[in-house]
Amino acid sequence: MSNGNSAFDPALGDWQTLTTVFTPTEAFVLRGVLQAAGVPAAVADAHLVQAHGLLAAAIPVRVLVPERCVDQAREVLAEFERGDFALDDEDGNDGDNGP
Repeated sequence: MSNGNSAFDPALGDWQTLTTVFTPTEAFVLRGVLQAAGVPAAVADAHLVQAHGLLAAAIPVRVLVPERCVDQAREVLAEFERGDFALDDEDGNDGDNGP
């Protein structure tokens, strides 16, 4: 896992596209969320988007998961999009920089 992507496991099936996004950062965050939930995940095409910045809007970055993990990955993605993993503002700071 030298590049952050999960290792390919033939027992889990071929990689399938779970979702596409238009920024590598969003793809890497999603990959991390999936991996933290125990779902193997990989990002594809991020370097292509970074190399061709003017075409970034036309080149989606893919987030991939193994075929046998697609249902679990969809559940994790739905939880993420719903905000289930949002962090609470524990310090009580409401965004005002005053004392």
